[in-house]
Amino acid sequence: MKILRFETPLRGPRYGWLYQDRVGEIDGDPFGAFRRLDPDLSVDSVRLLPPVLPGKIICVGRNYAAHAQELGNPIGEIPVLFFKPGSSLIGPGDAIVLPPQSQQVQHEAELAVVIGRRGRWIQPEEAMDTVFGYTIANDVTARDLQGSDTTWARAKGFDTFCPLGPWIETEFDPADALITCHVSQSLRQMGSTRDMVFSISRLIAFISSVMTLDPGDIILTGTPAGVGDLEDGDSVSITIEGLGTLTNPVTSEHRV
Repeated sequence: MKILRFETPLRGPRYGWLYQDRVGEIDGDPFGAFRRLDPDLSVDSVRLLPPVLPGKIICVGRNYAAHAQELGNPIGEIPVLFFKPGSSLIGPGDAIVLPPQSQQVQHEAELAVVIGRRGRWIQPEEAMDTVFGYTIANDVTARDLQGSDTTWARAKGFDTFCPLGPWIETEFDPADALITCHVSQSLRQMGSTRDMVFSISRLIAFISSVMTLDPGDIILTGTPAGVGDLEDGDSVSITIEGLGTLTNPVTSEHRV
């Protein structure tokens, strides 16, 4: 099932579900008890929002060997973790805004895991049972600031630096899904989830040994090789086989 968040000109944000090209509202909590209402809206008539409002956006760095190599980084024995703030979240069609502080903003196409059940010290063999579903993310990064700063908070945390969507697929198989990223029709990234250094189950087990995972939390699982610069006027489209496509325009920040 595809679960999303949407709004219309007459009604504010709410959860819904997608049936072919129609959207129906969800009555209740998709992470708990709910029922699906009739899909009586065309998907073209609604504005899609980030499909979840996570309590935590947990990101994994250097989880594809080729990407680590292209940036000259070693592969560690444990996952590299960092966070993105909730204020970085945007939905499909929303603009990625290039901040004036950076001269090298880059895209990073990623599979995002949505947690569905609260847990701590989750064992690897039980980890997949805690997954609610999957969606697409773009871990937008100010690469020059990542290199110059001691931590990655600024490089990863600007407003609009976490596009997410277009929906959560609850029946997705993450074992070997093709990930591609096009920037203004030019192919930049292509890889498979099978190339992850640390599997999703290992990531969930490792992260939950540090912090409690709550329903709605998301884990960005790393990016394949091929990251590249974004410029004003670009359009970024990330496609994951079996999930769909997340597209966002790129614009420069214009300060008054």
